[in-house]
Amino acid sequence: MTMGMLIVGERINTSRAPIRKALADRNARFIQEEARAQLKAGANFIDVNAGTSVRTEPEDLAWLVQVVQEAVDAPLAIDTANPAAAERALAVHRGRPIINSISAEKARLKMFLPLVKAYDTLVVALVMDDCGMPQDLEGRLRIARMISQEVEAAGVSRESLYFDMLVRPISTDQLQVKAVLEAVRGVRLELPNTHTICGLSNISFGLPARNQINRAFLVLALEAGLDAVILDPTEPGVMAAVYATNAILGRDDYCLQYIAAEREGKLI
Repeated sequence: MTMGMLIVGERINTSRAPIRKALADRNARFIQEEARAQLKAGANFIDVNAGTSVRTEPEDLAWLVQVVQEAVDAPLAIDTANPAAAERALAVHRGRPIINSISAEKARLKMFLPLVKAYDTLVVALVMDDCGMPQDLEGRLRIARMISQEVEAAGVSRESLYFDMLVRPISTDQLQVKAVLEAVRGVRLELPNTHTICGLSNISFGLPARNQINRAFLVLALEAGLDAVILDPTEPGVMAAVYATNAILGRDDYCLQYIAAEREGKLI
């Protein structure tokens, strides 16, 4: 897409049983079909996660990267908390990937920032530190400032940063939505040239008809200034919501992207 919006397709994740089985069986065709379907639906990054393979994650994640990039001409989001797995995956990746993710946790920063710099990646930064996840707007902004300072001190451009304001399920805490949206707006004001991202499906966890909640929150987040979103682009209506909202907000000159999406069958 244009308009600076990044759509990261989330489906190739071993927390999903079909992906876990395909990885175990080395079923490249199944993985590649998932990647192609997401790219066709509107993703421009494909997330790959082998986090359930605790002992073999480095090998498995590298295999996923190679298999997916054989099928699609798109960069990937290297989704892992294991720096050894990240390095194996980055070594075989073509193009500029996203590392998903760092945080303000001291150990995690120390392990991942050298990889961000060495491979010139974009990077998702979770606004959490060694004390855990913040509850309010100021806590999120404080951690975002801290991460920005650490990243720049390491010689990495703040333009590489995508802050994840940690969306939580409204089934457990509805008040967190306001804090997240305010934090998205706050980062745009306080830390210009950085970006924001969220994992969309977190908002609806535990609720029925989850896609209704997902789409409603997505519209609100885009209006607040969200730059990127991790989602399932094959979910009915979700990409239509992205195209329509960007057209309404004036982020799509003459609605050309919206019109093109309709012609390509993406407004479903």
